[in-house]
Amino acid sequence: QLQASGGGLVQAGDSLRLSCSASGRTFSGYHIGWFRQAPGKEREFVAAVSWNGGSTYYAHSVKGRFTFSRDNAENTVYLQMNSLKAEDTAVYYCAAGYKTYAFPGTTSNEYAYWGQGTQVTVSS
Repeated sequence: QLQASGGGLVQAGDSLRLSCSASGRTFSGYHIGWFRQAPGKEREFVAAVSWNGGSTYYAHSVKGRFTFSRDNAENTVYLQMNSLKAEDTAVYYCAAGYKTYAFPGTTSNEYAYWGQGTQVTVSS
């Protein structure tokens, strides 16, 4: 069970930190990804971190503004989002994919477990 949190309503240029924690399962054996879905749009890849935290990968639209980190000891991952833009408005989902899969996974079907999503709204 994955639990995403930290969303909210902010103004353009502000920052938010999303968290994703796991219950009943350890994160350490999984790549973790963040995806987002805006109203009327397809779910899109945002960022991923490898199972050991050694590698990260970002969508072009967020590179340089978002930073992904993980704390396996706390079974939690974080997505620090800076310089938010109105186009970042979406429901953000965290997902876990098996470490045996190639990294980075940028499509939904490469992830086996999903959280419930947290809403991020950026006003311009």
